[in-house]
Amino acid sequence: MPMRTPAEVIPSDWAHWSHSAPTVVKPLSGGLTNRSYLIHADGELLVLRRNSPASSQLDLNRMAEAQALRLADRAGLCAPVVYCDPQQRYLVTRFIQGTPIDANQSPDREKLAALVREIHRQPTIAAALEIEEKISRYRRAIASHATFAGALDTLHRKIEPHMAAAAHLSDGMVLCHNDLQENNLIAGLDGRLYAIDWEYAASGDAYFDLAVITEDFDWDTSARENFLANYLQRIPGERELQRLQHWQHIYRYLALLWYAVQDCHRDLTGAPDRSDSIHREAETLLRRLY
Repeated sequence: MPMRTPAEVIPSDWAHWSHSAPTVVKPLSGGLTNRSYLIHADGELLVLRRNSPASSQLDLNRMAEAQALRLADRAGLCAPVVYCDPQQRYLVTRFIQGTPIDANQSPDREKLAALVREIHRQPTIAAALEIEEKISRYRRAIASHATFAGALDTLHRKIEPHMAAAAHLSDGMVLCHNDLQENNLIAGLDGRLYAIDWEYAASGDAYFDLAVITEDFDWDTSARENFLANYLQRIPGERELQRLQHWQHIYRYLALLWYAVQDCHRDLTGAPDRSDSIHREAETLLRRLY
């Protein structure tokens, strides 16, 4: 993707959130959907995120994100919000000085469990992650002629019992971040842990957040149970372990669908061709479910 000029990066209505003209410091790496930049405005460093043109295909709810950010900001759980564009073109937050977390170390794992508990203690918002509806919307956005379409259809049939079991074990909805991957966690220099990139936030099952974390960090069974115990603040029971396992399968499937949507809309997302890797991952997940 070609480098954008500062004039293309900085929104023309910057005066809504800065007294002086912002300047671009550098592009920020790591985002798979949007384009983010470190900028300088009014004597401080900010992060400007330009929202993806494929937001609709990826089923992103920017109004829900703004609601969740207000709650998280008030609770000190995210990068402080400077400006949410009412037209949903971009977001500006303060830049958090920090480092990636080391979730293989007990102190950071305990901080992460505490962060997730605090997120789940916040009030719920109207937007909800109805997992079957989300999956259905993703499937409709995937081209039927894609090389991986058949494998994903087979995988869907294998995932349906896990969705039914997860719904049966659910104990209600809480506010969820829904994308607590390593790239979206910052250990601040102030000693606190922050979650960034709240664009998938919605009310939902708490165990979806737990599944994202335990799968993304690729922990073994012992580490997963240890993290769940930290989150629950007690030893988990068999029902809770089963609930986590169901959501881990569902999350892996949903993540694969997300990449498939990206692949089918490369003209909008600028994503590289991942069709072969999507097909291989679908086959791997199928073997895991047998």
